[in-house]
Amino acid sequence: MSSLTTNTSRPSRVARILNSNIAYSFRRNPVAVVSMVVFLIIAVASVLAPLIAPFDPYDPASIDIMNSEYPPVWVDGAEAGFVLGTDDQGRDLWSTILYGTRLSLIIGLCAVAVQAFLGITIGLLAGYIGGRLDSLLMRFADIQLSFSTLMVAIIFLAITQAMFGSDTFNQYAIYFLIAVIGIAEWPQYARTVRATVLAEKKKEYVDSARVLGFGPIRIMVRHILPNSLSPIFVISTVQVANAIISEASLSFLGLGMPPSQPSLGSLISSGFDYIFSGSWWITTIPGVVLVVLVLVINLLGDWMRDVLNPKLYKG
Repeated sequence: MSSLTTNTSRPSRVARILNSNIAYSFRRNPVAVVSMVVFLIIAVASVLAPLIAPFDPYDPASIDIMNSEYPPVWVDGAEAGFVLGTDDQGRDLWSTILYGTRLSLIIGLCAVAVQAFLGITIGLLAGYIGGRLDSLLMRFADIQLSFSTLMVAIIFLAITQAMFGSDTFNQYAIYFLIAVIGIAEWPQYARTVRATVLAEKKKEYVDSARVLGFGPIRIMVRHILPNSLSPIFVISTVQVANAIISEASLSFLGLGMPPSQPSLGSLISSGFDYIFSGSWWITTIPGVVLVVLVLVINLLGDWMRDVLNPKLYKG
């Protein structure tokens, strides 16, 4: 009598991801595919800026003021060594855009991380505990939402710059920007997480967790929070684009990154005075990069919102 043993191996995690509904929807959506490809190209190029960029815009020794305002290579009067031309300080615009895009992405991602941490924590506490704590936190969120992000950031950064001085502010400008953009936008997360918690805490699995003796923190973090991740992912995608726009706006107004540490916003600001004098590329090319970056992130956010919506039939 022979026994036949069959080994049924479970599919790998990569195979499960490739066969998931999200991957299927992504492959069927050409806008999402193109947006992801463009975003990855921009992100990878900015991360590898020290390897790709022919010049280091942070190194004063590599900057020659005599090379200022060279046009791109397709315009008459260009220099072959500067593909996208140079800015008013003589920095290679291609290198400066790579470093500036990396800085803008770092500020956007870190600011959203601050927003998510504050908003998720406050939303979980307000929704699960409820009562007076819920009323207090939500009234505070209402007050926060009544002020625009730029207005809060302008007031905070102007006071900070006056208190610490320009030199100290420029040295720690990236941390100030991350903090003010992160703190100004946490109510978006808090309200969404609170609404999800109010719906989830009435379900049977939460009652079962209480009966088993689990504490409130474990119930909120291990049981309720995973069921709130879908709207959090959607909000995070949109908020990254908003944070990048906020940083660019503040840098354009002179309250963001200093000229010695160029971001996309500070590049646009530095070339704005020259746009009508013929050196249009100093502002236009970084502006196009900023628009494309924000556009593809928003398109990915729209696709994620649709695919994670349980009310939509996905085939």
